[in-house]
Amino acid sequence: MKIVDIICAEGKTGFYFDDQKAIKQGAKHDGMFYLGEPKTEGFSAVRQAGESISVMIVLDDGQVAHGDCAAVQYSGAGGRDPLFLAKDFIPVIEGEIREKLVGRETTNFKELAEEVDKMEIGGKKLHTAIRYGLTQALLDAAAKAKKVTMAEVIKEEYNTGIELKRIPIFTQSGDDRYTNADKMIIKEADVLPHGLFNNVEEKLGLKGEKLIEYVEWLRDRVLKFRVNEDYNPIFHIDVYGTIGELLNDDTKAMTEYLGKLEEAAKPFKLRIEGPMDVGARTAQMEAMRDLRASLEDAGIGVELVADEWCNTLEDVKYFAENKAGHMIQVKTPDLGGINNSIEAIMFCNEIGVGAYLGGTCNETSRSAEICANIAMACGATQVLAKPGMGVDEGIMIINNEMNRVLALSKKRA
Repeated sequence: MKIVDIICAEGKTGFYFDDQKAIKQGAKHDGMFYLGEPKTEGFSAVRQAGESISVMIVLDDGQVAHGDCAAVQYSGAGGRDPLFLAKDFIPVIEGEIREKLVGRETTNFKELAEEVDKMEIGGKKLHTAIRYGLTQALLDAAAKAKKVTMAEVIKEEYNTGIELKRIPIFTQSGDDRYTNADKMIIKEADVLPHGLFNNVEEKLGLKGEKLIEYVEWLRDRVLKFRVNEDYNPIFHIDVYGTIGELLNDDTKAMTEYLGKLEEAAKPFKLRIEGPMDVGARTAQMEAMRDLRASLEDAGIGVELVADEWCNTLEDVKYFAENKAGHMIQVKTPDLGGINNSIEAIMFCNEIGVGAYLGGTCNETSRSAEICANIAMACGATQVLAKPGMGVDEGIMIINNEMNRVLALSKKRA
């Protein structure tokens, strides 16, 4: 089946673009707004509405496949591509990219996705968000051509050998870590709650006591309100490097503190994302590797999740090979083409490291649905409920898409 046209539509995302540089320099909250002037090129405000582009591929039988271009919340920061504004990039997609793809066959997703991911215009690679959304649309086009689900296309073309099944869903609370945790418990989220512990004094506590108290509260909340005694969620808390900040990145001290957190979480399993941020890729890998080894030597079962300084496919492989954490987050928009996310999960599986298919709150319902297919086809350890920070919506989108895929594939089988 051939591509006869590519059409774009402007869209909104499920969250916001935030100017990380301005926030780190002290921009203050006023309700949902940040005060002050933006510091990163392209921003018109410190916080502004997230934008996306729906890429619609028209096939020669009249069917329309689509995916959504989207970028992370902190766009333009940490070496990422610049702020992704729809008006700037629609002409690129409907111009030179369209010219390169019209007339092409869509049945071989892997080959075409790799070509798009490496495509250059004017001597430069395409923005990561364009590669992300365009390859989503190509996957949908291949599925429509073959009349199967997107998960089945991936399973066949990448020979994953995975039996399609439901993947545990990880939910994120944002700052509303109490009310949103209640929502997660009601919905029986598999992995919860994220927590957003990104400040030592206000959230972690100057002795780490506030995080311990929160874990104890969460444990008691699940035990009190779970309807099903078999509901035993995994606790996954993102601390944004604050444990290392509090304890001067001392491996022994961090090990002891994580042991206390493990006790507070019992009987539930605990994962800690981003325990430290030492400021550089190699140093971060070594710090995560050493802390994992220290925890295992001490018989502490807390699992570490790599996030900071692990952004690309090459980074994922580097951290996984060195066992720099028990689980690696695959941050889908930052990897560009979804072919890279597929390769990242498969590599983690081969190495024996957990693969968390994550991303950002600043995505769309469409990119979330396609990520659910990827997670199922590749056997990810867990998949992020996205977009947004509202909990209910993200769980609904991911859960319902997985159930549709299972129902359709089982019916054909």
